[in-house]
Amino acid sequence: MSMEKPAPPPAPAPEGCLTAVVRIPVRIVVLVLVVPVRMVWDVLAAGGRFVGRSVLRPLGRGLAAAGVWLGRALFVWPWVALWRYVLGPVLRYGIAVPSAWLYRAVLTPLGHGLVRLAEVLVRAPAAWLYHAVLTPLGQGLAWFFSRLGRGLALGGGWLLRALFVWPWVGLWRYVLVPLVRYGIVLPLSWLWRYAVVPAARYGIALPLGLLWRYAVVLPFGRLGRRVLLPVAREIGAAFVVGWRVAGFVSRAVGRALALLARTLVGRPAAWFYRSVCTPVGHWVRDSLWTPARKAAAEAGRAVRGTLAAARATVRQARADAWRALVGGTRVPEAGEPEVAKARTLGSTRNVPGAVPAPEISPQTRG
Repeated sequence: MSMEKPAPPPAPAPEGCLTAVVRIPVRIVVLVLVVPVRMVWDVLAAGGRFVGRSVLRPLGRGLAAAGVWLGRALFVWPWVALWRYVLGPVLRYGIAVPSAWLYRAVLTPLGHGLVRLAEVLVRAPAAWLYHAVLTPLGQGLAWFFSRLGRGLALGGGWLLRALFVWPWVGLWRYVLVPLVRYGIVLPLSWLWRYAVVPAARYGIALPLGLLWRYAVVLPFGRLGRRVLLPVAREIGAAFVVGWRVAGFVSRAVGRALALLARTLVGRPAAWFYRSVCTPVGHWVRDSLWTPARKAAAEAGRAVRGTLAAARATVRQARADAWRALVGGTRVPEAGEPEVAKARTLGSTRNVPGAVPAPEISPQTRG
């Protein structure tokens, strides 16, 4: 099985003397003009990236967070609090709970009773009337009117066609169409094809075409191919090469400036941070911040314990006040020791409210 060899690529067109003469000066001029523009462009791009990364992005995040917090504080939290502590309880205990009780205790039994009454008094007679009377009557009327409508439609359709359709169709098909086709269209098309077109082609179009070709097309085409196109191609290539070379120059200058900034600013700043700021920060953390945080935690725990004790005291006082108003047996709190009830002499049962007497054994009494 033989394999076909790929066709060789076409050879590049030979360059003229105008191309070789124009190329070097154009590239030198373009390079001189493009290098400052490319350096300014690289500086602006690097500055824009630095500003966006170091200033605009953190500023935007801070503004977004502040806006979110402000929006919540102005438009969310007041409405949430209004709904949770005002509208919610009012709607729940003022409307929803009474409405639910009314629906469940009054409207539901009433509705069930009305449905049963309607089924007995209305639905059963209506169903009997529909099945026994209206259905046979409707079926008979529908059959009658369907037969009548079908007959009227057939007769009326035939009459309308005979009066308004068939005469016009016959006039169009057998009179107007042959008259227009064989009396107007065919003679005019024959006249256009065999008389007008040949006369116009050889009488007017040929001289105008020759004049246009040799006076306009050939001179301007030769000028564009031989002069304008090579000059435009060389200018475009010069701009591409100049932009690329300017990029190399701009990157070299940028690397040199970065090395200078790192040597003069970055390394001293790193040494200062590593040798001064880090030990000072560790000392502040170990000597000031950690003890202060532990003291704040201990104070917070003490405050929470105090508040818990105060809440328990208030709750106990409220329970005692309620019991004093309405009565009832006091329920001991969790962890509170229960005092044994006193017993009377000669009885084994405890008497509520009696003061407990000290128990003395017979040996002690003598």
